[in-house]
Amino acid sequence: MERDPNAPPLNPLPPVVWLLALPVAAIEIVLGLGSRGMIGGADAIGWRVAAFERFAFLNSVFDWMVENHRYPAEQLMRFLTYPFVHGSFTHALFVVVFILALGKFVGEAFRPWAVLAVFFGSAIAGALVYGVVLNDPVPLIGGFPAVYGLIGAFTFIQWVAARITGRSQAQAFRLIGFLLATQLLFSVLFGSNTQWVADVTGFATGFLLSFIVSPGGWARALARIRGQA
Repeated sequence: MERDPNAPPLNPLPPVVWLLALPVAAIEIVLGLGSRGMIGGADAIGWRVAAFERFAFLNSVFDWMVENHRYPAEQLMRFLTYPFVHGSFTHALFVVVFILALGKFVGEAFRPWAVLAVFFGSAIAGALVYGVVLNDPVPLIGGFPAVYGLIGAFTFIQWVAARITGRSQAQAFRLIGFLLATQLLFSVLFGSNTQWVADVTGFATGFLLSFIVSPGGWARALARIRGQA
């Protein structure tokens, strides 16, 4: 088998995928090194907690904004910043792996702005439902609600492909079914985690947004609505 000597060592990824994955990795590296005292001195040990306080989505802050009808920009930014701070290296690693794998697949089918819309739209929706439905004092952190949005877009692409080829469209939902079953198993073994509410919301948001942001999606959605009117 002949190999192309000019082929890149890694499969090329759309730039928008690196735009999402690299900040997650960079922030975790800084926080991890700081927690081990390798950079930043003694104060660096508390950087992760400080990052949670400043960038995580907090139900207490959300409730305060709703009750007082005040929405400061620095607090609203939490809807966009919480996916980039994580509880541990392993937490961040899984998010980066999912962004790279799913982002490549979705990024090759969607335009860059559409990938960003799915990622951040799912993160915002996940945090909003987490804040409205639950009264959990645990901060919402990590990129999984946004990653589940990419899973929703991935499922949409598989769903459309199955429809075109005449295969069962239910097969497109195998990945999310497996992940939810795994999450349920971990909840039974290690205790419940309410973040699944944000994750499932992220998936639904990513799937539904794909009807609009996918190539030709808006026109296709309008045509379907008019056809049913």
